[in-house]
Amino acid sequence: MAVYNHQEIEAKWRQYWKENKTFVADKNPSDRPKYYVLDMFPYPSGSGLHVGHPLGYIATDITARYKRAKGYNVLHPMGFDAFGLPAEQYAIQKGVHPVLTTKENTERYWQQMERLGFSYDPECELRTSDASYYKWTQWIFLQLFKSYYCNDSQKARPISEIEDFFAKEGNTNINAATTQKETFSAEQWNAFSEKEKHDILMHYRLAFQSFGYVNWCPALGTVLANDEVKDGKSERGSHPVERRKMPQWMLRITAYCERLLAGLQEVDFPESIKLAQANWIGRSEGGLVSYQLSVSSEQEGSAQDSLTLDIFTTRPDTIFGNTYMVIAPEHDLVEVITTSAQKEAVQKYVSWAKNRSERERQVDTTKTGVFTGAYAIHPFTGKKLPIWISDYVLIGYGTGAIMAVPAHDERDYEFAKKFGLEIVEVVAPPLPPLRGDMGGGEAFVSKEGTIINSDFITGMSVKEAISTILAKIEEKGIGKRQLTYKMRDVIWSRQRYWGEPTPIKVKNDMYFPVEESELPIILPQMEDFKPTGQPESPLVKATDWLTLEDGFLRETNTMPGAAGSSWYFLRYFDRDNNLHFSERKKSDYWMPVDLYVGGAEHAVGHLLYSRFWTKFLKDLGEVSCEEPYKKLVNQGMIQGTSALVYRHKETNEYWSADLVENEKDFSTLYADVNYVKNTRLDIPAFEALYNETGGVFHKNKQDEFLTTSLVEKMSKSRFNTVSPDAISDEYGADTLRLYEMFLGPIEASKPWNTDGISGVVKFLRRVYNWFTDDNDALKVVEEAATLAENKALNKLIKKVGEDIEKLSFNTSVPAFMMFLAEITDLKCQKREIMQAFLSVLAPFAPHISEELHEKMGNVGTILDVPFPAVNESYLVEDSVKMAIQINGKVRAEMVLSVSATQAEVEALLQENADILKWTEGKAFKKVVYVPKRIVNVVV
Repeated sequence: MAVYNHQEIEAKWRQYWKENKTFVADKNPSDRPKYYVLDMFPYPSGSGLHVGHPLGYIATDITARYKRAKGYNVLHPMGFDAFGLPAEQYAIQKGVHPVLTTKENTERYWQQMERLGFSYDPECELRTSDASYYKWTQWIFLQLFKSYYCNDSQKARPISEIEDFFAKEGNTNINAATTQKETFSAEQWNAFSEKEKHDILMHYRLAFQSFGYVNWCPALGTVLANDEVKDGKSERGSHPVERRKMPQWMLRITAYCERLLAGLQEVDFPESIKLAQANWIGRSEGGLVSYQLSVSSEQEGSAQDSLTLDIFTTRPDTIFGNTYMVIAPEHDLVEVITTSAQKEAVQKYVSWAKNRSERERQVDTTKTGVFTGAYAIHPFTGKKLPIWISDYVLIGYGTGAIMAVPAHDERDYEFAKKFGLEIVEVVAPPLPPLRGDMGGGEAFVSKEGTIINSDFITGMSVKEAISTILAKIEEKGIGKRQLTYKMRDVIWSRQRYWGEPTPIKVKNDMYFPVEESELPIILPQMEDFKPTGQPESPLVKATDWLTLEDGFLRETNTMPGAAGSSWYFLRYFDRDNNLHFSERKKSDYWMPVDLYVGGAEHAVGHLLYSRFWTKFLKDLGEVSCEEPYKKLVNQGMIQGTSALVYRHKETNEYWSADLVENEKDFSTLYADVNYVKNTRLDIPAFEALYNETGGVFHKNKQDEFLTTSLVEKMSKSRFNTVSPDAISDEYGADTLRLYEMFLGPIEASKPWNTDGISGVVKFLRRVYNWFTDDNDALKVVEEAATLAENKALNKLIKKVGEDIEKLSFNTSVPAFMMFLAEITDLKCQKREIMQAFLSVLAPFAPHISEELHEKMGNVGTILDVPFPAVNESYLVEDSVKMAIQINGKVRAEMVLSVSATQAEVEALLQENADILKWTEGKAFKKVVYVPKRIVNVVV
């Protein structure tokens, strides 16, 4: 029996592909149909790939190889999201500059990917930290800074247009996306100072500077996005996070809300992703209403007399049930309206609430709050409504204030019940009787019902009441109809070193774009790039770089990691273009991406930002597509098994897992699997790992200390990663590729184990031995294939082709195994069968396929061999096995010709001993025969 030496074979073909540039695609537009298959590119961490990472990469590689064999011009690139917090923290921990760690880590990733036979085009590789790349990230930011969004044309336009408009007409009649509230005439605009004009334009620019509440992490020295904070701590390092109001660069993504929502109907995304994005955008129709404030005697005669509180509501029909007001702790009015008697309580509450993440505030069902001492005047009843602050109201949604209607909002109801506030029911359910005191203790939130206790709208339906109230507030001049969104503008500043420098210069508190000819603004080389401990970028220490001529200073905040990933798919096919980010004729040909595979965790971050940037670039005429991706697939997670050690929360005592009854009293520590064997912990090694001294280990009666196991995300911090290099060394890259696909559907998460990997190893050995004899020589015959052999082959071709098109790779692997068993039983060694089989197997197991393709006497790569076409004639069955029913119960089976007539079937039934046994010699009363479906004998 020939020896299948996977290490030698795989190394040989990796070298062949590299030397012959096998994976290099023709990037120029072609008459051939294109197929652009893309992975969400990784950030290169120091720990390298584990076996969970390649799951999606294997799937895209199979697809890319298959599409190439089907005649497509395939683009299959890979790059690295090299800027950002993870790379910077890794460099700080290692005490090495991130330029060096990023280079080292990306090279390791690339070597690991090459090891697995991925057909990535090496001439496409990019790194977001290369100046030749981030030059164009900066260029796109400049275009955002120089643009505003015109609501009339529904597209971005040059900011110079709006300046000309203001000079002629002021801003009263401009329909643009803006945060500008005050109106001004042309005369006023022309009389404004340069600084006043500058500040007003900031309210219109698509990239703008503004104050905003951010997640500031002192330990990491930077602002964090909401999805980087969990339970008030940073996801990376678990450091405390504070909510601070800071000046930040922001992107006006809210201008694109409607287009982002509409685009979801045009793309093939998982429904869960579409729902997540729609909910994140949070489109709401309703009304904006202004409430006059009732000032206290201590404030009489002050500027507070004309204060108003604006609220947005989607349920104006319930306005007569409004019994109190709630504003967010961060609201600008808190300090203004709070009375001296309430000042201490309010300040204490604000201090507590500011460090709670928005996620915590939305999830926590416990209602907290403090009365400000101030009141608002109900616009219809004139009643004084107490104004409270509570963290269940978010500053970024609507106006950061609500009219509380406890009878018809669950959160308001819980708050009112806790603080003894009035509850007035104003919507009666459609079915009587009225429930009286809230019908058993809950809010009635349905929009189906009849309005009650509501003056001039009493008796109306909810729909009629909404329309009537909106018309009334507009008539009274106290509000207007309004469309609002939950999504906020994106904070685009990070106070860290390792990121794209923002291409802005500052003078006299005004911000100006740098000249495009000056791009890229190169990140300066700094030995000390650690955070300063203050809410500022480490770049403030680069004084030579910071200071420009004519009194200008560079902007020191860098861009977030999301910047480089918001457009990278437009660069792969024109990576070396120094004149533009991407040649238009190339993007017209390659875009949009046909298949995009990556994690669901990017649903409301990267996916939204990249869709936004694509739409913006389309507005500029730089690209022709509105959406960057046609089809998105979220790969599942290959999970690791972690070992956990129980430790008492208040003492330095560790307990064997079988002794722990009440887990509430214990915390857990991850134990390195090298220190655990069959759930038994090596205590001295564990103590050394955690530097524990004086810890008490409570063993069980068997003198054992047992850990508990948990199947969860693979992570170096959980000591549960498995290296693909180790699997490739022992079993081979082709084995790993097939096995990961065999584990289950690509979208499903599954625990990693190697229990079934031996089956894949044996399969590949059988494949090799089907082609070769004991001397490793080819054993093949030049004979025509039989009908049975062609049937088996064409069944496989059809199955695998359909599976790849549907991304159902897990069902292809058993199909290969069944085919090999069937063809072995037929003792087939026919060249035409064996050669076609290799072409079908090649996308899944490319190394062994290339080797056997060469042994068959072929020259060149199997990648250039067309995928076999299905000959449907071999799939037409001339006979079929059918169940035979006697009086409706299955009693036997028979093989019948698909062309058999009723009379022929009845005759065969009369001769079948199994049938006659069940009919006991009785005459057939009737035979129901439906070809290929049913045979039922009635006796």
